[in-house]
Amino acid sequence: MKTYKFLIFTVIGFSLMGCNKETDTGIAETSLWYKQPASKWMEALPVGNGRLGAMIFGDTNQERIQLNEDSMWSGGPDWGNSKGTKEDLEYLRKLVSEGRVHEADSEIVKRFSYKSVLRSHQTMGDLFIDFINRDSLVENYKRELSLDDAIASVSYITGGNQYSEKVFASNPDDVLVIQLETTAGDGMDFNLRLDRPKDKGRPTVTVSNPEENEISMKGVVTQFGGKKFSNPFPLDYGVKFETRLKVDNTSGTVTPKSGSLELKGVKKATIYIVCNTSFYEEDYVAKNNEQLASIRKKSFNELLNNHLRDYHAVYNRMSLNLGGNELDSLPTDERLTRVKKGAVDNDLAETMFQYGRYLLIGSSRPGTNPANLQGVWNQHIEAPWNADYHLNVNLQMNYWPAGVTNLSECQEPLFDFVDRLIERGKVAAREQYGINRGAVIHHTSDLWATPWMRAATPYWGAWIHGGGWIVQHHWEHYRFTQDKGFLKEQGYPAMKEIALFYLDWLQKDPATGKWISYPETSPENSYLAEDGKPAAVSYGAAMGHQIISEVFDNVLSSAKILNIEDEFIKEVREKRANIYPGIVIGEDGRILEWNEPYEEPEKGHRHMSHLYALHPGDDITEKDEAIFKAAQKTIDNRLQHGGAGTGWSRAWMINFNARLLNAQAAQENIQKFFEISVADNLFDEHPPFQIDGNFGYTAGVAELLMQSHEGFIRILPALPENWTEGKVKGLKARGNVELAIEWETGKLKQMILNAGQNKSVKIQYNGKQVEVSLTANEDLRLDQNLEIIL
Repeated sequence: MKTYKFLIFTVIGFSLMGCNKETDTGIAETSLWYKQPASKWMEALPVGNGRLGAMIFGDTNQERIQLNEDSMWSGGPDWGNSKGTKEDLEYLRKLVSEGRVHEADSEIVKRFSYKSVLRSHQTMGDLFIDFINRDSLVENYKRELSLDDAIASVSYITGGNQYSEKVFASNPDDVLVIQLETTAGDGMDFNLRLDRPKDKGRPTVTVSNPEENEISMKGVVTQFGGKKFSNPFPLDYGVKFETRLKVDNTSGTVTPKSGSLELKGVKKATIYIVCNTSFYEEDYVAKNNEQLASIRKKSFNELLNNHLRDYHAVYNRMSLNLGGNELDSLPTDERLTRVKKGAVDNDLAETMFQYGRYLLIGSSRPGTNPANLQGVWNQHIEAPWNADYHLNVNLQMNYWPAGVTNLSECQEPLFDFVDRLIERGKVAAREQYGINRGAVIHHTSDLWATPWMRAATPYWGAWIHGGGWIVQHHWEHYRFTQDKGFLKEQGYPAMKEIALFYLDWLQKDPATGKWISYPETSPENSYLAEDGKPAAVSYGAAMGHQIISEVFDNVLSSAKILNIEDEFIKEVREKRANIYPGIVIGEDGRILEWNEPYEEPEKGHRHMSHLYALHPGDDITEKDEAIFKAAQKTIDNRLQHGGAGTGWSRAWMINFNARLLNAQAAQENIQKFFEISVADNLFDEHPPFQIDGNFGYTAGVAELLMQSHEGFIRILPALPENWTEGKVKGLKARGNVELAIEWETGKLKQMILNAGQNKSVKIQYNGKQVEVSLTANEDLRLDQNLEIIL
């Protein structure tokens, strides 16, 4: 067993000794660091280029680097689109109308759901670096992840010699790079091997290429699951892949050995890992050859500089400083332990904010698949919840920070995925529900953009509004970027297809004459029916009507911008004017979750679906004082009964607090999030790991500092009391406006606005609102009184 000693020292090439120290450039140096290797996956440190990901453990004896690629899925695109018929829908509506909701619960699963299908995102495998003849005493050990440079590093001394490891995932060169180096005169001895957990289908084959110092690992993702499910497909029904490892060495020798490489006497080794799949490339082996040929022409420094230029261009758009960096001398895990015991650490809160941006850049870049439930970092063959795409909050939460934290292009994979979902959703709408216009997208999907209903129970999965919620992101993308070309070519067409489905899905309520949506569910929750027993399927629900109304509103707004006026727009306008209200206040002062004031068997449920109109929607604001107060009372009631227990739910609560202008509650929920939902590597623990909580937290912090959803820009709308001093640069407001804000003693000191085009903007702070004129790409400075600084 190795012994690790830590002394503070400076190593050339590893200068990021602390977190969040501001440089002369104004960009904060932000990192996670530790005194010891990771003992488990939730302590390892992630790197990613959008498509490729890796988790670095930093072990000095047997280093493990767990590998991922975002298209490693079983199945294929030709496995149907729907289950059920128009007649099934009519029968289900009859049951609901007659109050036979328990029968409806049973029949919706029986008639519409593929309930036993398991198709999980899978690990790409592992790189193991087995070191030989190492001294048992390790001194000055440090493991670190620089968020500013997207580089993971390890450094230590053993046997009197310095050893270092650097790892980064390059987006421009599409390669994972690991460099190992030592000052030892006789170099390092170690073996390199690739491995992968056993799939349920064909085994992965690993071979070495002696002529090129390479290892190749090839296979097919074939795993299927479900106790009642038998695989009707051949074992090659899944994504085919090849992972290739190449090593370049300074001094010493490289010898192939049974699918591994043995290195002896090496002072410096640079390892390159590429992986391509049949999802992206028909000839994925040829693509690997092409990438390696390109990489061979570049030095390590060229690859590193390409990576840094690309990453900095995105990450450095914004910075945040909340103070409190006097704790930089403590490792991240020790600081987290302090917070879990009740201590305040503003600097760690700041690091967590930037970590969310780092993770989004690492798991979603143009040309890749969207970030899944674990981003791109998954060590399993059968991942928790399949590491797939859940569209009843989780996938959406992944992208909440994109616009406001200046990462708008990171949403491109989401929009491309939705295009595929809509194409298959059109078939599902027609076949499953007899609706010949538009597309339906249910609760869960996967790499193949399956639109079908997938539910083992009616409480989750039996929900039709995945598409309605996800196209909000198209409208918000336009609001943040003002990209009319995107709105015309991709945004409006997507919203239109979902709106067309809703136009034909809605039914006239005979009692009120309003358009109502049913059968409905409220995601993963239940109510007590007339017989006192829990039920899920209902005659209308708040979230459904809020989403449908929002889709109609966004379509109408888009049509106005694009100068569209046709029969479709006329129909949307007419039905929007007479849709059943999504916001109804009950006798107890809370917003109803269903169309009736039902009792709930789980009063502290983790989902807050009926507050969609507060966040991420924007229909609930302080303009309507009664509804605003009702929303706060709804939240208070949930929390009183133990709500927001899971990481993503707590992160959503922070966003709710921000929209309710409740700084104290926001501070309490941030503290609670760190106490119960954050692992040592700062991953969100659902538990187990789900990345949505990381993204939701980052979005929530941005909402506390600036909001722009009401038609004006609020400055410091819900600043936590313990964030007394700070500054933020590069926040993005709707209207394509960037802001820098500085505050002292909890009060605005000054701010800077910069817009991409000439425009007038309304700014509100501390009850005062002013309108200012911005000249394209020119800074405008305002003081604490919102007066222009000349």
